[in-house]
Amino acid sequence: MPENFKSNKSYRLINIYERLNMGEFVNKQILADTFGVSKKTIQRDIDDLRAYFSENYQHEVDTEIKFNRAKNSYVLVRPERECLTNTEILATCKILLESRALCKEELFVIIDKLLLQATTYDKILIRNLIHSEYANFVELRHKKRLLSLIWELSNCINNCNAISFNYERQDGTASEKKVKPVSIMFSEFYFYLIAYQYDEEKSYPIVYRVDRITGMKNLEQKFYIPYKDTFSDGEFRKRVQFMYSGKLKRITFEYSGVLEAILDRLPTAQILETSGTVYTISAESFGDGILMWLQSQGDKVSIIDIKTQE
Repeated sequence: MPENFKSNKSYRLINIYERLNMGEFVNKQILADTFGVSKKTIQRDIDDLRAYFSENYQHEVDTEIKFNRAKNSYVLVRPERECLTNTEILATCKILLESRALCKEELFVIIDKLLLQATTYDKILIRNLIHSEYANFVELRHKKRLLSLIWELSNCINNCNAISFNYERQDGTASEKKVKPVSIMFSEFYFYLIAYQYDEEKSYPIVYRVDRITGMKNLEQKFYIPYKDTFSDGEFRKRVQFMYSGKLKRITFEYSGVLEAILDRLPTAQILETSGTVYTISAESFGDGILMWLQSQGDKVSIIDIKTQE
């Protein structure tokens, strides 16, 4: 710290404010030694900051500088809704790293911003706890920056604007699409655009992986169809597996595995009958993704009936 700033009140106030805002505990004696002033001077600084918070945070009655006797220090107490707790920061970082949803360049920036909300000590602790996952993070093969595209798509969804884009399938086949976008969703590594064909009145939504979209254009053409108002992200998510689109199906099957596992996997599942450890279950799902998953369960599943809903 430059010597000429040690006794500068403005510098001290900003420094103490930043420490408090980061969630640090500030001790009067340590601050007095740091700035070369008396404890009484530091107390006046803290009183000035208390007045500032009292005047400027009137809508946040729980925001104030309090003395913590156990630590013999002052700390800024504020409503939890205003900032993330250390446990929330840690959990969010781990979820982001496990999802592998973004390339390193975008993901690491987000994690660094999350860590800025933690205190100096806890920031080091959280970094240590996520170090192995952070250091060994493996990007998805497409390695594309997606945040800007997701934002552009979201604006078109919000404004009910039709869009066009080039889309490359897994087999390398490319085609131009013109659609009515209704939602952006994330599932198992990838972001997806949920949309309806522009020129076809299909009753079910089509799913496109966002990383395979290039040359997206906002056509500035409004679409006034019931889809935007009736489409529900939550209801769609309940009825889609592996993001396979298609007509809505109702599957009835017998299941002899762990019940909790299938109820978590298929949110629309209903238990129709129980016979010992065998359950007769019915579930709704778009497309054939549900069949792929059920077949992966081997002899634990026996399909009884499949009905396609028009």
